[in-house]
Amino acid sequence: MKHIFFVEDDLSLINGLSFAIKKQGYELTIARTSAEAGRLWKSGKYDLVILDVALPDGSGFDLCRNIRTVSKVPIMFLTAADEETDIIMGLDLGGDDYVTKPFKLAVFLSKINALLRRSEDYNQAQTSDEVLESGGIQVQLLRQEVTKDGVPVTLTANEYKLLCLFMENPDIVLSPEQILRKLWDCDEKYIDNSSLTVYIRRLRMKIEDNPASPQKIVTVRRMGYKWNQTGRGAL
Repeated sequence: MKHIFFVEDDLSLINGLSFAIKKQGYELTIARTSAEAGRLWKSGKYDLVILDVALPDGSGFDLCRNIRTVSKVPIMFLTAADEETDIIMGLDLGGDDYVTKPFKLAVFLSKINALLRRSEDYNQAQTSDEVLESGGIQVQLLRQEVTKDGVPVTLTANEYKLLCLFMENPDIVLSPEQILRKLWDCDEKYIDNSSLTVYIRRLRMKIEDNPASPQKIVTVRRMGYKWNQTGRGAL
């Protein structure tokens, strides 16, 4: 049974979502404060973490930052409506997805199911010793390890999947819609292009020599992005 760690201080929201999550067949552990979350994280093993951004004694951002130092577990943020800065910061810190309050229960559950499915699919898929290599970037699929010029690169789950998608399709232009369908196996209308832009920017910061002038993941105007093996920049 998949185990979800839910960090939220709103008791009415906890009560409503707990029933729905358990009805999906998931085990659930709940923390209502940052301090409690820290203790429960150390004592448990989780397949998905759901973090509210605003907590009584701290921030979901700080919890995400701490979790990312030791784990690649999928993380989904709950953010206030229209707080774009919260969304961007959460993704920059290593969050995999977000949902804005108020939200539809069906969307919330769809995102949970998609994150858990995608994580399991990738864990099962990396069963060979195949290596992806291009432009100084090497991906060891079996170990899910990435290096740049021999130096280890730490990626979140979504960054890793995005990198593999590009490297498995070199010099092929991928539209935002194609990328979103590959990364999220729920309806991509739930994910906007601004989120994808954040993921692309974050990945470039880690693998490009000069992120301001990317040579590996290049933008093809009005079409999308591609993994560039020719050494030329944006088109």
